[in-house]
Amino acid sequence: MLDARAAMANRSSARLLHVAVVADNPETIDALHAYFSQAGVASNGKRTLNDAHRMAPAATALVLFPDDFDPGDIVTFITSLRSARPKLLILLVTGTPQSFRSALGPDGRSLPPMVLPKPAFGWTILDALRAHAHSEST
Repeated sequence: MLDARAAMANRSSARLLHVAVVADNPETIDALHAYFSQAGVASNGKRTLNDAHRMAPAATALVLFPDDFDPGDIVTFITSLRSARPKLLILLVTGTPQSFRSALGPDGRSLPPMVLPKPAFGWTILDALRAHAHSEST
């Protein structure tokens, strides 16, 4: 019975998620999109920060691979996005979180970004997104 409830909660949280993925590497975007699709999670990918600013309004989360971009541009991007979309969950997958420290702390208005160490696999990323979606819905 407990397993059935957990599976239902996972399916329910998957339906609530719409994930934008930003990475310079097209294989990263394609692999995550395929994984999310198999899990029933809507997603789309962008290869530039400028394109990411135009993400779908339905997006509830952004998975960002910041090591692919200039650190200063990432800090500006995150700060701007947190101001424009305070309820958007931003999840960074990075080997150098210290490079983005100034954009990661609580600001009193938006969700603080989450950080996963690189490398992170699809299931780890999805589990983090689902855990957040579940905590927001309870």
